[in-house]
Amino acid sequence: MAEQTSPHSRPHVVGSVELPGRPAAVSGARVCVRGLLAAAELVVADDVELMVGELTANAVRHSDSGRMPHGVVRVRVYEGAGVLRVEVADAGSAAPIPEVPVEVPLFCEGGRGLWLVQRLSSAWGWYDTCPGRVVWFELVR
Repeated sequence: MAEQTSPHSRPHVVGSVELPGRPAAVSGARVCVRGLLAAAELVVADDVELMVGELTANAVRHSDSGRMPHGVVRVRVYEGAGVLRVEVADAGSAAPIPEVPVEVPLFCEGGRGLWLVQRLSSAWGWYDTCPGRVVWFELVR
């Protein structure tokens, strides 16, 4: 299981967006996060967009947010103390968070999302909430 808490605090919210639990939410989340970071004059890293896209895709594909007619995925961005934190919240699932593979085959079409987040982030984790699950990552800037 991934760590559930981070040593870093979440000083202030840069912004958030709520998107329908549909495949189009992946590109929408990427665009929204890029805009939020640009508006806050924070450096926009391609890695942030990639990780947001992967977590949003997982939320749509594997949670009730993507199975319910009016399911939503929420993305929230925090910044402070040299740390950027992004949280992706969904409606949860009966299935547990999958194990992160040690290696991913080069031509594998799936199973890379959490592997990429683990490799690209400074820290990551997840926690269950009453309405669902939140998966988060942080980057030390």
